[in-house]
Amino acid sequence: MLLTNQIPYTYGYTPSPGPKCDDKEMVQGGISRAMQAIFQDNFVPWKLRPRNSDFEPDLYGKRTWVKKLEITHTVSKRDSGCYKPLADEVDESYTLDLDSNGKAKITAKSVIGVLRALESFVQLFYKHSSGTDFYTTLAPVRIEDAPKFPHRGVMMDVARNFFPVSDIYRTIDAMSWNKMNRLHIHMTDSQSWPLVIPSLPKLAEKGAYAKGVWYTPQDLQAILEYGSHRGVEVIVEVDMPGHIGSVALAYPDLVVAYNEQPYHWWCLEPPCGALKMNDTAVYAFLGKLFDDLLPRVTAYSSYFHTGGDELYPNDTMLDEGIRSNDTVVLRPYLQKFLDFVFGEIREKGLRPVMWQDNLLDEQWEMKVGKDVLIQTWLGGLSVKNATKMGYKVIDSNYEFWVCFLPFAFPIFPFPLPSSPHLRLPC
Repeated sequence: MLLTNQIPYTYGYTPSPGPKCDDKEMVQGGISRAMQAIFQDNFVPWKLRPRNSDFEPDLYGKRTWVKKLEITHTVSKRDSGCYKPLADEVDESYTLDLDSNGKAKITAKSVIGVLRALESFVQLFYKHSSGTDFYTTLAPVRIEDAPKFPHRGVMMDVARNFFPVSDIYRTIDAMSWNKMNRLHIHMTDSQSWPLVIPSLPKLAEKGAYAKGVWYTPQDLQAILEYGSHRGVEVIVEVDMPGHIGSVALAYPDLVVAYNEQPYHWWCLEPPCGALKMNDTAVYAFLGKLFDDLLPRVTAYSSYFHTGGDELYPNDTMLDEGIRSNDTVVLRPYLQKFLDFVFGEIREKGLRPVMWQDNLLDEQWEMKVGKDVLIQTWLGGLSVKNATKMGYKVIDSNYEFWVCFLPFAFPIFPFPLPSSPHLRLPC
């Protein structure tokens, strides 16, 4: 079925709030942003031309106008209405034609393809220095485009460095301009818990850096919707069983090794803290957390990230239900923990995502279903090993984004990898 409605340009149009928006609303929102980008936000390309050159077209010469933009795409059949695909189940390809007579046409197989095409359409045009005219020097032009990779993402760590919602919006905007499609939000860590969970209010009240330095359910919904309307799927991460010391500020009985010193024995960076893995209260807590949070995420996203990196065996030496750092002893507890967490995520209609550590580290080597998406961060060999095992992989190789400063550490009984979340500037 093809979308054949006539859609007028409406300044500042936003799809209806909630997950029930339809394809027409998504396209109309994209058109509104595209027209604003051309007529309000576009620039005079001084730096793209030779200095003092007369590069602009004559406003009084012969001109051809673009009077209509024809958009054709297949209407999707979705229960939720909004954009909620798995990474390899949406066709983002499109064709954009602008001929010498000013006829503009977009053809795509999905609403997301239309949004990508509209970004390319915007990038054909410049603002004239008169301030009242806009032009392209590229017609006639035909663009046939499709992404090389199904996942093209950015990660924001809002637990260690809080960002207001407006900053997250700005990041999503920049991603959409560059046709990136996944925003991974590392939402919680030992440093802070900035996510309000109504059924567990003490988590944010005690765990946030300060009162109000948190994301309410309304904030989270707004972020998820803002991304959905721009073809950017937001993936929320609650890191566990390590990297979760901030829970101890609200529920100290659920966590071991919180802020223990010297921290090098218990985690890579202070404050430390890991969930107990042999405590029914922890499972009850997680069940309550997931029942509250996941249905709100599932309306807009297909994934939920459970972290899982850098679990230190020493932590469980302080766990009265285990009292061991022998990984042979710990593996069954960790396997039970992961089985429970992933089961909860699947039950809510989401696909689990986890960092590579629990799967690939020799000390753990957990068994997880092939539906679990593995996010690697330690380089090409990790990608090779995970894909050989039959997993789909997100490659987040830290070496391409940051560098290390030299530090001296004491010798420990267990390896100390570098955190995928924390990096030092070069």
